[in-house]
Amino acid sequence: MRIFITGTAGFIGFHLAELLLQEGCEVAGYDGMTDYYDVTLKQRRHEMLRQHERFTATEAMLEDAQTLSDAVARARPDVIVHLAAQAGVRYSIDNPRAYIEANIVGTFNLMEAALTTRPAHLLMASTSSVYGANTEMPYSEAHKADTQMSFYAATKKASEAMAHAWAHIHGLPITMFRFFTVYGPWGRPDMAPHKFTRAILSGDPIDVYNHGRMWRDFTYITDLVRGIRLLIDAIPGQGAPVAGDSLSPVAPFRVVNIGNSTKVRLEDFIEAIEAATGKAAIRNYMDMQQGDMPATWADASLLRALTGYAPQTGLRSGVARFVDWYRGYYEA
Repeated sequence: MRIFITGTAGFIGFHLAELLLQEGCEVAGYDGMTDYYDVTLKQRRHEMLRQHERFTATEAMLEDAQTLSDAVARARPDVIVHLAAQAGVRYSIDNPRAYIEANIVGTFNLMEAALTTRPAHLLMASTSSVYGANTEMPYSEAHKADTQMSFYAATKKASEAMAHAWAHIHGLPITMFRFFTVYGPWGRPDMAPHKFTRAILSGDPIDVYNHGRMWRDFTYITDLVRGIRLLIDAIPGQGAPVAGDSLSPVAPFRVVNIGNSTKVRLEDFIEAIEAATGKAAIRNYMDMQQGDMPATWADASLLRALTGYAPQTGLRSGVARFVDWYRGYYEA
């Protein structure tokens, strides 16, 4: 199977590419290598993937429509997985234009490029942040998602709407998957696991927002990419709908949550890092940050119904693996 993945130098794209390469797939990667965070980390991920003879990569921006279209045409993919995006809730307050260019224009360019090869399935990343101010939990794909609280989330919800229209107009099967707080080795350094681990090992204080009254559905990276891999074979419009299906009545399109289905206190996550490092955190309690959500929690029953799979990694085990990788990579 030939797979085209955007964002292969990124956290999730790197792990998904590795999984598919191990299965014997041909993987064509595409990534813009922006400096939103340490480019060296992105380069290291691509270097590791290039050890596989069935991996090729194009390093260019999603906004470069011609280069993207040419890369897709060369790859002739059976499946496209679109993971590249401008991420980060807080950065979207400071630089919203970057989110329009990458998440709106870039996603449109990718969808348009997909029409040149007509893959059997196009899968695209969304986020749990699209649930916004919704207080009904756990979050289900059937819930309304109309009250986004960050510009990042708004661009992701817009990409879902664009994808549904595209699937309807062109008959191209599209699955959108919503992530819930992904963590693990090779993760992004702008996210809490990195920041907390670095500070705890250095004896520096950590900022704990909303005075610790935060809950997240922490999902370990290998569980997440296994869910994506299994969804590749769950093509919208093929086979009978399952219980609780989000399949559109007018298009080969569905939305699927991928989460651990467990609401975890932020304090418990910090305590897991303390246990893994053997050091106590110095907590600096702060008010809620603008655009942030106090809680996220996935109902992943549709994922199980479609694939028979549920995430397997417990919090303490996953955090310990992350800390082991962090110590080795940063020699901490």
